[in-house]
Amino acid sequence: MDSTLKRTWAEIDLDALAHNYKTLKERIGKDVKFLGVVKADAYGHGSVRVSRLLQSLGADYLAVSSIDEAVELRLNNITMPILILGHTPREQVANLIKYNITQAVTCKAKAIEYSEEAVKCHGILKIHIKVDTGMSRLGYLCDGDYFNTGVEGICEGCSLPGLDAEGIFTHFAVSDEPGDECKAYTEHQFKLFTDVINAVEEKLGQKFLIRHCANTGAVAKYKDTWLDMVRPGLLLYGYGEFAGELGLKPVMSLMSTVSTIKIYPAGTAISYGGIFKTDRKTRIGVLPYGYADGFFRCLSNRCEIMTKAGPAKQRGKICMDMCMIDLTDMPSVDVGSEVEIFGKNNSINDLAALAGTIPYELTCAVSKRVPRIYIRDGEVVEKELLLRNGESAGR
Repeated sequence: MDSTLKRTWAEIDLDALAHNYKTLKERIGKDVKFLGVVKADAYGHGSVRVSRLLQSLGADYLAVSSIDEAVELRLNNITMPILILGHTPREQVANLIKYNITQAVTCKAKAIEYSEEAVKCHGILKIHIKVDTGMSRLGYLCDGDYFNTGVEGICEGCSLPGLDAEGIFTHFAVSDEPGDECKAYTEHQFKLFTDVINAVEEKLGQKFLIRHCANTGAVAKYKDTWLDMVRPGLLLYGYGEFAGELGLKPVMSLMSTVSTIKIYPAGTAISYGGIFKTDRKTRIGVLPYGYADGFFRCLSNRCEIMTKAGPAKQRGKICMDMCMIDLTDMPSVDVGSEVEIFGKNNSINDLAALAGTIPYELTCAVSKRVPRIYIRDGEVVEKELLLRNGESAGR
């Protein structure tokens, strides 16, 4: 690795990603389509490189959050279908059509706006209708007293000029949660979704080509919900409680190095606030990894970093650009030694649990100044640094 990159870096294991895709594809079978969720820069893994691999492996669809994320993929030779899950302003409809991007439609007002703009530019916008079955976020309301009006609104949206309603989808709220109550809620959402589909298709006299609702939890636990296409997010990247059960591998390993080592006597306060004081002669290593890189400050003095000699306790408050670890009993770990923040030897699931969050948040938090190093067959095949340089305002 170039010395300019050997500070703190994220290793993206493309073989693990390919393994996860193939394992999940084998699980769902050849008749169910596979949508790879690559929003938020593929949860910090690098959307362009991840999408290229998924495209080469034969995935059917990609999902992003915004038109900027979608266009980035198009400008980097990603030709497969892309669905925007979030909002797109009406003035961008021409670009949606130009770049052949599918847009989620979540309500009557959006459907009308998109239709009007598509007609203006003499094009056809491919859409997927979003149904709110209990996530209470986006989508046509269809539960309880809203069922008939919701179905009518969806039918109206599907019939507007300039729109091609290819698909319909919903999102489960608790499919990954344990317990009978969550199971019942997921089953309620799924039944409502299929009831809506049946009512809409009967009124329209035509079928949706793609019906999808299975997120990570549903892919792992609810086979009946797979329908025409699944949307695993966390599973694809090998994280979460179901990954191990399904034989999936973590894709990202966040690495750093020991930049400095100092010896302190007993009673020395380490870092801001003095929340940790040495109780003996202590060998402290400094890592160039802090909260500006994505290391949550709430983990201060609570977590461990994996070294070649085993786990080292993090000591004192995490700083913006660095943190400290206790190397007193690890004489073999020296300046320049590599350490793993999370990855194959230090589970991100454990770190997320300590932080009171989910692995998604930790991978998404890895900042743009942390280079991504892509590895295949044990060799570095690409390096990506998101910081702007003098020649380009983008990557």
